[in-house]
Amino acid sequence: MSEAKCPFTGNALNNQKTSNADWWPNQLDLSGLRKHSEKSDPMSDDFNYAKEFESLDLDAIKKDIDYLLTTSQEWWPADYGNYGPFFIRMAWHSAGTYRISDGRGGAGEGLHRFAPQNSWPDNGNLDKARRLLWPIKQKYGKKISWADLMILAGNVALENMGFKTFGFAGGREDVWESDDTYWGSEKEWLADNRYSGDRELENPLAAVQMGLIYVNPEGPNGNPDPVLSAKDIRETFARMAMNDEETVALIAGGHAFGKAHGAGDPSHVGPNPEAAPIEDMGLGWKNSFGKGNAEDTITSGIEGAWTATPTKWDNSYLKLLFKYEWKQTKSPAGATQWIPTDESAANLVPDAHIEGKFHAPVMTTADLALRFDPEYEKISKKFLEDFDYFSNVFARAWFKLTHRDMGPIARYLGKDVPSEELIWQDPVQSSNINIEIDAIKNKIKSSDIPMSHFVETAWASASTFRKTDKRGGANGARIRLQPQNTWEINNKPSILNVISFLESIKDSFNASLADLIVLAGCAAIEKITGDQVEVPFIAGRGDATQEQTDIESFAVLEPKFDGFRNYVQEGIPTPEEVLLVEKANLLGLTPVEMVLLLSGMRMLSNEKLDNSYLVDLLSYINADQANGVPRVDLIIASNSELRAIAEVYASDDAKDKYIKDFISAWDKVMMLDRFDVKKG
Repeated sequence: MSEAKCPFTGNALNNQKTSNADWWPNQLDLSGLRKHSEKSDPMSDDFNYAKEFESLDLDAIKKDIDYLLTTSQEWWPADYGNYGPFFIRMAWHSAGTYRISDGRGGAGEGLHRFAPQNSWPDNGNLDKARRLLWPIKQKYGKKISWADLMILAGNVALENMGFKTFGFAGGREDVWESDDTYWGSEKEWLADNRYSGDRELENPLAAVQMGLIYVNPEGPNGNPDPVLSAKDIRETFARMAMNDEETVALIAGGHAFGKAHGAGDPSHVGPNPEAAPIEDMGLGWKNSFGKGNAEDTITSGIEGAWTATPTKWDNSYLKLLFKYEWKQTKSPAGATQWIPTDESAANLVPDAHIEGKFHAPVMTTADLALRFDPEYEKISKKFLEDFDYFSNVFARAWFKLTHRDMGPIARYLGKDVPSEELIWQDPVQSSNINIEIDAIKNKIKSSDIPMSHFVETAWASASTFRKTDKRGGANGARIRLQPQNTWEINNKPSILNVISFLESIKDSFNASLADLIVLAGCAAIEKITGDQVEVPFIAGRGDATQEQTDIESFAVLEPKFDGFRNYVQEGIPTPEEVLLVEKANLLGLTPVEMVLLLSGMRMLSNEKLDNSYLVDLLSYINADQANGVPRVDLIIASNSELRAIAEVYASDDAKDKYIKDFISAWDKVMMLDRFDVKKG
């Protein structure tokens, strides 16, 4: 019998089909530049999430979440009668994918709802947490995104169990499809082909195994060695912007609540949500062991609670960690865990569901790292001795964990936003928005500095922006501060001369240097075109101080490549055209904008702006003619999709359109970090 096929596409109904990538595996992948388009967005064109959130009754929704926490559902009963620990885990795992190297991951877009995150082994049964929240999301609709709701639920859970949080900000706008983040090359869950040498973790990855958020709780590859586990913990938490103190606070604070689940053999657990049959209605990990939930739940494989008070904020976790000596044992699911050697602790912890039943507290190998790693031990003992200090550090670390990828405070919404601005929010000083734009333009245009140098400096300042975590950009004028003023790509006379010149005139115009850098680039483009066009500009950028700039944090923004300036640091093996697409992706550009900006920057470097560069590029028909042309330029003529775009702008009737559309793309880059102008 022949295989069933779709009558429209001819593809096998088992979804096995060949794609262009199968036929041409080296083809440049442009899909990342087309993700999250308006075609997949169900919201209307005039939808403004910031306005919707500002109309949300935050107290009312928090009250509804608080009520839900202790209203146990029969289909998925709450441990100890409180979903608080469950929702904390959901918020943590939503935010905890963030990594500093490229700003990807995090809670900012609600990606926890989609593959692969929704089906990672580490996120087992969190599909139920989101389903429990659905009636609240349904009630408040577009006034709150899933991204905000998941973090808010974690905050309310903490407060419900007696913890005072540092605050909460809305402003995370949902996307409607999975993203193209590289999470590792492994083809199997929990594989770890990401290491080389002496356990050197591949960049930009942060988690130790495919499908985990951070580390394996049983130890590296299941090796129950707390000291080696500490090495993994330190590396992976550092890669998501946490220092040792914040790391200990998050682990100790998070494990003050709830329990782990490993009631039976993992073979009872069915496929994850993305692999589950359609009749399971989007839920995964169906469990055939006993009741399939409550005391029969199987998730991580670890079984038990860390403390005797799993729904109360106290210091029991650290007290127990240091009070007892710990011995290895196995959970019913076969996972390695630790219990006190002191038999008197055997009945310390009440069962989460069965009244009158008690257990010993448990620790994982990762928990014991806080006691046996010398640096973690010092911090843990300090927290043990000073509970108020511990509470404050945990509050701030939790706020950082759940807000780190939101970018500057201008994006923060709601009455619970803390008044204190934190160094990791990349603060900038306020600025004068009423500057003399025309007078400044005239000053720029009449200077002896080549106009192309103003363009280059404006691009160098603005193009540090990353859409992934909303960091970087021209606001703050950090191009003049450490570490940006020492970056190889910026440490050149053309840029240094421009900054010096603008510094010398900024006081005369009562303008910020950040505004002057962008305005000078815009003015230069106008002059290069013979003042036949006007380039948009909106004042309002402020200047940051060196004290407001975390050098270590900003170091990760250093461009290792920028195809728009034909720059690649030595030693990077990735093809330059792939790096070009990655840069465009981080800037949030479309393929059209990438073609326009690359060709336009080439023209502007020669004090000219028209479509002649594309005309020449598309005229080459052999390698000899293209000799010396950079790979990132050749790809425009070589790749069929990019060439199709270039042909539009290289046509004789597209000269005006080219300049108009280039200016639009330029303005987009200059405004990427202007969240004060348009929130969302």
